[in-house]
Amino acid sequence: MTDETTVSLNGKVALVTGSARGLGFEIAKQLGLCGARVIIGSRESGRATTVASDLKGLGITVSALKLDVTSEDDRLAAFTTIDADYGKLDILINNAGVLLDSVDAGVPAKWRPSETPVNVLRETFEANFFAPVLLTQRLLPLLKRSEAGRIVNLASIRGSLTHLSDPDSPVYPGHALAYDSSKVALNAFTVLLGEELRDTSIKVNAIHPGWLRTEMGGKNADLSVEEGARTVVQYACLADDGPTAGFFSRDERMPW
Repeated sequence: MTDETTVSLNGKVALVTGSARGLGFEIAKQLGLCGARVIIGSRESGRATTVASDLKGLGITVSALKLDVTSEDDRLAAFTTIDADYGKLDILINNAGVLLDSVDAGVPAKWRPSETPVNVLRETFEANFFAPVLLTQRLLPLLKRSEAGRIVNLASIRGSLTHLSDPDSPVYPGHALAYDSSKVALNAFTVLLGEELRDTSIKVNAIHPGWLRTEMGGKNADLSVEEGARTVVQYACLADDGPTAGFFSRDERMPW
């Protein structure tokens, strides 16, 4: 994707969930360095405040927001705070999520799909699917006030049914029912919301940032968080003629 397909982030208001560490932190940092006014969303308010202070030291305009994405009270408070402080939201990055099937993404699941405990399924879907759906619904009125709203859902290659069913795919051996199916569901939400909003100024896309060296990704992953964050930021600043309702990794359209 060339520079001509992106827009300036100067003055844009961006909320990144789960941004007190890892990929979320790097996404927030890169958005801020591009001129966005960044909101650090984290369920740990103290950690969010510390991270915001660190980013301010880099000249980034940033604020901290206690946001447990699985809490309706926190989602409502997020709407109230952003509405009062900014009156709109330009960019929503649904980054927060969990992997409970295994120690990290480089290790096969602890359970066969037929044996995955129901509590693991429910907790995973609560964080990876219901939370981003409900937060997006809550904040959509603020995004509609933006001249060019952008919603980026952090998906995964493991949310691709094509890859899950292909023995030659690198993710085929994983068999992580809870995580994989939650990302499949998130992809479906991306398509359906993107099509609903296709005739508006809001674009909705799902992004596979790559296999990243994070606590979730594991130490043997291919890419750094800096590389993964660049892909997310790329789709957070799409120009008006950019894609919507799609699933991408870098410049590649991923199979559903």
